Amino acid sequence: MRLETWAGLEVCITGGPDGEGGGTGPVVMLLHGFGAPGDDLVALWRMLDVPSEIRFLFPAAPLSLNLGFGESRAWWMLDMERLTLARAQGQWDTLTREVPAGLQPAHDQLMKFLEEAKHHINITPQHFIIGGFSQGAMLACNLVLRTNLPIAGLVFMSGSIISRDSWFPSIPHRKGLPVFQSHGTDDPLLSCGVAQQLRDAFIAGGLEVDWNEFRGGHEIPIQVLEQLGRFLRKVFS
Repeated sequence: MRLETWAGLEVCITGGPDGEGGGTGPVVMLLHGFGAPGDDLVALWRMLDVPSEIRFLFPAAPLSLNLGFGESRAWWMLDMERLTLARAQGQWDTLTREVPAGLQPAHDQLMKFLEEAKHHINITPQHFIIGGFSQGAMLACNLVLRTNLPIAGLVFMSGSIISRDSWFPSIPHRKGLPVFQSHGTDDPLLSCGVAQQLRDAFIAGGLEVDWNEFRGGHEIPIQVLEQLGRFLRKVFS
């Protein structure tokens, strides 16, 4: 693997024939979740059963947090006390309609990142998938639904709905797009029921959803990685 900085974001580049993003194979970009270290998802590329020519980009979020345990990063800040209270009171619908204050800056910086990435590695739309876990999944989904970014698929792991009023009307514009979506039935942070609402909206809009529900919490278990590997092989076949 190799480390670079594009558009102000540190990125770990892996995969390909040399393990450092070499070659001209398909590209998968995965964004980590809130509070995780910048390299939180990097180990996944060795755990996925996919052809060796597939390359991976793992950008680190720009915001550094002081949570009292090692490196912690975020794409935008969260008011954890308010969110915890809202979840406890079952205010899921209210939360899904909120537009996080830092979402647009994160969105804009990631778009600049992708523009710069094109100057460093060969990326073709039919061989490019974007996705992530938790907050990273939501940022990836925001890019997919609020831009015309040409892509081959979306990976949405343990995420939730935000900006519902702008997301849902945009879904039909991505008709036919393959989507990999996973969520734990016992997730204590982000409701599986809300994730199912997004799944149903994707399906109603004509997207091709590979839904993977598992008995577990806010995590990426091995069975999800196995299904994700199958999804990537299918999309890039």
